[in-house]
Amino acid sequence: MTWVKICGMTNLEDALVAVEAGADAVGFVFYEKSPRRVTVETARGIVEKLPESVEKIGVFVDADCGRIRNVVSATKLSAVQLHGKYSLECVWRDPRPATECVGVSKLIPMISSNVLNEKGDGIMIHERSHEKMFAMLIDKQVNGLSGGTGTTFDWEGSRGMIQALSLQFPIVIAGGLAVANVGTAIQMLQPFGVDVVSGVEASPGKKDPEKVRAFVRAVREMDRRVG
Repeated sequence: MTWVKICGMTNLEDALVAVEAGADAVGFVFYEKSPRRVTVETARGIVEKLPESVEKIGVFVDADCGRIRNVVSATKLSAVQLHGKYSLECVWRDPRPATECVGVSKLIPMISSNVLNEKGDGIMIHERSHEKMFAMLIDKQVNGLSGGTGTTFDWEGSRGMIQALSLQFPIVIAGGLAVANVGTAIQMLQPFGVDVVSGVEASPGKKDPEKVRAFVRAVREMDRRVG
């Protein structure tokens, strides 16, 4: 089955709706400029009330290893999602195991879809790394924002590179996903997982429960169709 992450959690009610709907993971954004930014204290209070089976993923943008490790320790996150070249280089260049570097072993680096058709630094960093990644997130960079823009990338044009990368790492697709198009994304790209934020929101930082449930249903329906 396709792995489903509902990101941008800011309150317990939304997180519990995602879990009840069947999401495999929830995400917490620790980026100061994001409208979905959550405090360490709020995230900790939500995490401690969620089932152990659900991944709790911290999203960091251009944060150093020390900052990430401190947040992970305080909130008991189970994985970290790395956005921005600075965060990626801090982790890949740190000789320590990920558990010592950032506090968890599961890493999800974000790669901009802009570099998929060229051998850019983003992909080379991962080829040089010795860490066992949990997955690689593909999202679209818009106006310098590395993810969370609600904009789809060129799925057709990126399909070949995504299929090639899938032989090396589990691939998670993000960017502009919603109930209406997530089935198409799964059918076309056959990713390990999908990651949604704005497509299931009533407003930035607040989920629409019916959209969350409908999104997970749409994923599972496509899973049944593609076998």
